[in-house]
Amino acid sequence: MARITLEDLEGLGEEAGGGDGDDDEEEEEEERERLFAHWEAVASTHRVTLPRDMAGPIVQMTRHGQARESVPYVTVPRREEVRPAPARSRARPAGRPVPVLPPAWAAAGAGSAHGQCEEAAYEERRYPAGKWACVTKGEPLYEQSISMSFMKLMRYICKENSVGCYLGMTVPVLNEIHLTKEGTELEREVVTAYYIPGEFQQNPPVPIDPEIHITERAPLRVITRVFYGMTTEETILREISLFWELLGSTDAVLQETYIVAAYENPSVPQRRNEIWFICRAE
Repeated sequence: MARITLEDLEGLGEEAGGGDGDDDEEEEEEERERLFAHWEAVASTHRVTLPRDMAGPIVQMTRHGQARESVPYVTVPRREEVRPAPARSRARPAGRPVPVLPPAWAAAGAGSAHGQCEEAAYEERRYPAGKWACVTKGEPLYEQSISMSFMKLMRYICKENSVGCYLGMTVPVLNEIHLTKEGTELEREVVTAYYIPGEFQQNPPVPIDPEIHITERAPLRVITRVFYGMTTEETILREISLFWELLGSTDAVLQETYIVAAYENPSVPQRRNEIWFICRAE
């Protein structure tokens, strides 16, 4: 009978260990491909092509998905908030661009707005000054602009920065928009902004991509309202209109510039968003 030596056992152990490593690599590659295919399908709904080099950032963002730092803010007490005007006198401020919506939308919106308790329908917040990484795009569609900008920011967050490491995700990501003079459409140019995590606020890592700019944004006071789902020009115009109906007549906020705040990545179907009305400087 042949003897099995210690050397033979050690060799078997090495072979077994090598096999486990191969299995792990295969599983990781399968997961990488699965995630890429999912994001690719989402990108196609935004009419955007997802480059293969996004596979790495997608995996990293997924692994760190639960670790998200919130942009700091303070809720303004109710007594300081803009109060809705009485139902009979709710009129939009003169001269303000008004999104023109189909009758079906207007009817559906009125029901949803008035079906809520107005005391909980919106809140006012103060955001301090801070440093943000910003990308500006002016694609034909709003969703194309924000998708292409967010891909650039994902690369910056994951590794394409001067420190060469994952910076950490912060929420919300902001998309600053402007209405046309007629108030029926959005201007093409959209600014997408990612808040630099607290650890790097004093000395933000420099982006490799020249289209990403680190900007010091001034303190901001906003009135916010939550909505869910995919954001398109149509849904945003609808939310702006519904919010004006809820707030009533007021000159306390800007009438042409708004912010759409996104709290979840584009692959989440019923993701949480907010529409922000920007308060005028005091």
